[in-house]
Amino acid sequence: MKSGTMNQHVFSTDHFWYHPQPEGPYIDSQRNNKAFGFMDKTVLLSEDNGSTWPYSIAFPDARNITFSCVLNNGNILFGVGSKLYLSTDNLKTYRQITVRDVDDSDYIPHTPQNADRPGWYFHTLAGINSWDVNGTEMLVWGNYCNVLGGAAPVNIYYSVDDGHTVKIAYAFGQNPYNRDDGSPGGGVTGTQLGNPDNPVICRHIHTVAYNPAEGAFYACTGDHDKAEGYECHWLKGVYDTTKDEWHWTVLVSDSLNSRYKSGGINFVEGQLYWISDANGPEPHDRGVFRCAPTDIAKPEAHTLLFNPGVESGNMIIQDKVILASHCAPASPLDTGFIVSLDLGQTWEQYDLKEFGKRSPTRFHEKNSDGWFRVDLRSGWIAYAETLFIKPKEVSSS
Repeated sequence: MKSGTMNQHVFSTDHFWYHPQPEGPYIDSQRNNKAFGFMDKTVLLSEDNGSTWPYSIAFPDARNITFSCVLNNGNILFGVGSKLYLSTDNLKTYRQITVRDVDDSDYIPHTPQNADRPGWYFHTLAGINSWDVNGTEMLVWGNYCNVLGGAAPVNIYYSVDDGHTVKIAYAFGQNPYNRDDGSPGGGVTGTQLGNPDNPVICRHIHTVAYNPAEGAFYACTGDHDKAEGYECHWLKGVYDTTKDEWHWTVLVSDSLNSRYKSGGINFVEGQLYWISDANGPEPHDRGVFRCAPTDIAKPEAHTLLFNPGVESGNMIIQDKVILASHCAPASPLDTGFIVSLDLGQTWEQYDLKEFGKRSPTRFHEKNSDGWFRVDLRSGWIAYAETLFIKPKEVSSS
């Protein structure tokens, strides 16, 4: 494990440069040269990776934004609690989007027991939420909820028309442990939430990712082992473009201390990569794993690439760089990062102590200047700061 050194406001390790975001708007998401941010009662858009913010509009609930995505055509979709908004004109205007249910009816959020805790309907752990699918950008994501912000139903959402229409791709069942009782994460009393006809329950979704080789989406969930069954599942979904229908299969369900309690799903050169978030009773089945997608339910066919020794639910792979992180409350490090510059052949871990006890999450792909964007969350999931990381070139020696 190593630490970083600082030079002229940019920190450096042997594997990457990094710096906290500059003063100004909280940079919530990025795409190529664009960045979407918020401050006080305003949302803003930059076209030079956050150096300047020429576009903005008043948005009273800006500080409560828990989801945003800059789409390839420039549209911006962002969410607060159970409400979703779309801007199509560089934040000159925005409008609220009504989500459509699987039967194409209006999806009406529940009335919360506590108006200040409507539930994190759209909050996600993943920074990558859209993909090119046969020439169409598909936005597909699942909500990480039932921890802060009030109880919420667990859904996978999608859009195939640049955010104009958002629909439910899959609705998990009613979890008896996450009913809306007005508390931050829900409890065993109060309003039941979710699809009453689906026996598959979970606490929340960790990741949704697309495998272009199969034309299929994969999702993994958490968190616990309950009397009613496991909450940790891996699902595979195939979208029928002609019928606008989804077909989902539960591939595997397992214990919270297994490699299937996980996150950071990535597909590279036909292989499936993920990182284990296993906790609970020992022994913990942890590490960064790789296998053929068809072998996900066969542990004997998995390759353990690296075991950081702690739980983690966040990882991104781009240009053979693997970047993952530690869950701060469970880690001996303050702000722990896991990195490989050669697609898993060699590894290093770093503790960026200067940021205090932080859990890095929501890894966005590199912007046009080559910087990954990362949330730094207080504890495990409470919003705090953002960080930017630029990988160094692999040494040829």
